[in-house]
Amino acid sequence: MARTPTGTSERGPGRGRGGEGGERSGGRGRRGEREGGGREGGRGGERDDEFVDKLVHINRVAKVVKGGRRFAFAALVLVGDTKGRVGYGSGKAREVPEAIRKATDAAKRNMIRIPLREGRTLHHDLYGRFGAGKVILRSAPAGTGIIAGGPMRAVFETMGIQDIVAKSVGSNNPHNMVKATFAALQSMTSPRAVAAKRGKKVGDIVGRREEPGAAPAKEA
Repeated sequence: MARTPTGTSERGPGRGRGGEGGERSGGRGRRGEREGGGREGGRGGERDDEFVDKLVHINRVAKVVKGGRRFAFAALVLVGDTKGRVGYGSGKAREVPEAIRKATDAAKRNMIRIPLREGRTLHHDLYGRFGAGKVILRSAPAGTGIIAGGPMRAVFETMGIQDIVAKSVGSNNPHNMVKATFAALQSMTSPRAVAAKRGKKVGDIVGRREEPGAAPAKEA
């Protein structure tokens, strides 16, 4: 008979401690979920608001093995902040969502910043080439819009260009077109960079077109 009350008394406090512990752990768990979720959610929200991603191309690839073929998917993704930063990346996986995630992560790691004139167009005309891909990019006045197609349009939209005229005169392979476009954009120089290199002011370089002595030279 002594065992029963002893067992009951032992189980009683044990349950009480277990209940209290469960409540405490549950409280800590809920607090941890709130804190962790808030941090992750805040960062994720900032990233989603800051960057815009576009899926340019997805291709199904196959690997021949002893038992047959293993199929996978290769994705090409562009990521930009619509303020002059843009990057591209490629990823491969057995499933489409995983391939897109890998490509997006690679694009965010390889982002570059391109100087824009008035935040809407290029400073000057550009020519880019990568492999068989060849592209021509021309600056355009306000209101022109993005006159380009395919992967090139995706590059300009994610980068934030509003007025541009572009033409692909080489391969229509999406990878070559995107890399040729990036090669052209990386060759662009801004008046501020030229002025810093020459040790002058930006107005001294840009204002030369409006100098009074320039008109007779054109007429001659």
